[in-house]
Amino acid sequence: MMKVTEQGLATDKKQRYRVVPRTLIFLTSINPQDGGREVLLIKGAPTKRLWANRYNGVGGHVEWNEDILQAAQRELYEESGLIGVDLKLRGVINIAAQPEGNAPAGVIVFLFCAETEARAIRAGDEGESAWVPLADLQNYPLVDDLYTLIPLLMADEAPIYGHYQPAMDGTLRYRFNRNGE
Repeated sequence: MMKVTEQGLATDKKQRYRVVPRTLIFLTSINPQDGGREVLLIKGAPTKRLWANRYNGVGGHVEWNEDILQAAQRELYEESGLIGVDLKLRGVINIAAQPEGNAPAGVIVFLFCAETEARAIRAGDEGESAWVPLADLQNYPLVDDLYTLIPLLMADEAPIYGHYQPAMDGTLRYRFNRNGE
């Protein structure tokens, strides 16, 4: 049986790259009034440190005692009230941040998608959830990578692999690919 000490975390002398795991979920649904396809997004509360008043997917941190899917299901419930949605892992994004101390650090984001008929949502502590028409995304103040990421996720079911890397001016540069493209 493998032991915790065999993972090399406590004794890692090489200062390996370490990441914080997060989930990001994009549910789609058909608007019953006009038949248009919509995506569930959350508008960040005005008091949020990051992405205040900007729309993002639903999601958040993975807790130490849950797997990635459990974390996504918990975040979906906490931020929208939805349960029982059949989430599918659709991609992974590696966000490289500036090194903290001597060790490089970053964030790894697990992307989930699903289609749902459940449209009754509630607000959570993070902000107001809303169904946003896919055809009108350019008219909403999105977190800036979503203008590229959402269309990629909606195009087909191929997995997406992303890498975000800091530029000299502190902004992040985004790169996406599918199956080595």
